[in-house]
Amino acid sequence: MTGVPRGPLVTGAAVETHARSQPDACSVIWDRAHGSALGTAAAAWFWIALEQSGPWGREAATQSRLDPELGLALDGRAQEEKGRLILIRRPGTHATVHEGPHRVYLAGGLADRPWLLQADLDDPGQLLRLPWAALREGDMDTVRARLPAFNESDGPVLMICSNSKRDICCAVRGRPVALESSSQRPGRVWECSHTGGHRFAPTGILLPHGQTLARLSSATAVAVVDAAARGELPVEMLGAAYDRGRSHLTPPEQAAESVVRQQIQEPTLLALTTKAVPHASRTNAWCCRVSHIDGRRWDVVAVRSSGGEDRPESCGGMAVPTWQWSVLSGVGP
Repeated sequence: MTGVPRGPLVTGAAVETHARSQPDACSVIWDRAHGSALGTAAAAWFWIALEQSGPWGREAATQSRLDPELGLALDGRAQEEKGRLILIRRPGTHATVHEGPHRVYLAGGLADRPWLLQADLDDPGQLLRLPWAALREGDMDTVRARLPAFNESDGPVLMICSNSKRDICCAVRGRPVALESSSQRPGRVWECSHTGGHRFAPTGILLPHGQTLARLSSATAVAVVDAAARGELPVEMLGAAYDRGRSHLTPPEQAAESVVRQQIQEPTLLALTTKAVPHASRTNAWCCRVSHIDGRRWDVVAVRSSGGEDRPESCGGMAVPTWQWSVLSGVGP
């Protein structure tokens, strides 16, 4: 098994739906180098996606039209409880502010049985009443008892990063993909603030599963939404080019699970569970067991090593040493 992708990473469909990027844009450089996206998902045991239209600054929670004190408080509590707050907005012209309630999604239970709640709140300050420990532990009933405005969502949603103040690639490449795919699947695709990994733009987070994706196109974004309704990932999104991993897993677990998923061509999102422990005799290596719901299991070693040449991880940044995950069969030394 290997974590190094082979062949082109960006399909013709992806190229067609991207706006034109500069040759020195970070995502273009990483595409050209076939940089692996394995094990790069943002860490989060739960997700709070709060609608806030209008422009976002680099730190969207405190640099938008959302009350900055509220944004700071929610972002801080989410991080304390090992979760993630993102802002979302409807794809389209951001000069037009959406009038009306704020759509909010809460995704929890990622490690076991993911669930997704939604509500339209006139006052997003109600989120300060969240039972944070219950959210972290995936206790949907307690969350709903505390905030009865929330009901179960009737389907998954895909959040595509378009936070230009964090990195221009997310706007130039992410916004057209969000706009086109949302026109085909209304209400299922949103723009979102920074989720990490803009070198893999357009990036997306699939809720409620916390599945993080790289190098989306409008065609693959639609395919992701459709497959997620069946509890699956599209087979074309498996592997090191696109599968960044599930957010509740550690980086070596993400890498190991993604590689096994590709090797066995397993589309079902909840078919695999993965656990990792540090390797007893090898540095930057973890022994991982990937288990299938049908009883199969794979013992592999996830190794973090140099990714080759230095490359910038964001637009305008200096080239820095890179790393990648390789996944090897066996758990021996």
